[in-house]
Amino acid sequence: MSQMQKTEGGQPRKRYERKDDEVWIPKTSLGKKIVAGQITSMEEILANGYRIQEAGIIKKLLPDLKSEVIDVGIIQKMTANGQSTRFKAIVAAGNENGWLGIGHGKAKQMRIAIEKATNAAYLNVSPIKLGCGSWECRCDKPHSVPFKVRGKGGSVTIEIVPAPRGLGLVAGGKIRNLLKLAGLKDAWTKANGSTNTMNSTSKAILDCLRQTFSQG
Repeated sequence: MSQMQKTEGGQPRKRYERKDDEVWIPKTSLGKKIVAGQITSMEEILANGYRIQEAGIIKKLLPDLKSEVIDVGIIQKMTANGQSTRFKAIVAAGNENGWLGIGHGKAKQMRIAIEKATNAAYLNVSPIKLGCGSWECRCDKPHSVPFKVRGKGGSVTIEIVPAPRGLGLVAGGKIRNLLKLAGLKDAWTKANGSTNTMNSTSKAILDCLRQTFSQG
């Protein structure tokens, strides 16, 4: 559903809201097991190596997950019938407590592009291992990364370094939002490459954070 708001200049601005009250009807065997109560956690899915093919599974097992649009754009190209215009969107989904996913979507309408990206973000959700890897802190609280991690996406390379409790997230605005969605409260970051390209930057961040789980 879309609503109209006023910008500072008085021009109307469209804000999109997702419909989260739709009833999920599982189509896969995994989804049916979850509805039947045979599987009750994401950890159980990971331990058994199940493949998640429905966003409803994530919404059911991680009800506190929230989505955030981190980038939108326009794709224009010339075709035999003239100029073709499509919209693209990047959406992140996280619960600020160790889970994060990032998805991309393209469509002729912005709303549909955002919906596609949101669905992809849910299907792409990965576990993030939080900890306290800072030698200055050693509080054993899950407020940072457990050790230094380095990730790459396209031409962008990002390094996340454990920071002491209370420092906050030393990162650019959009990178900070992604780290916050994952559950990090304190961290230093170092980025190389064109970080304004959120397609590559978001992939680098997710690559970084996934390593906390795979290496830990």
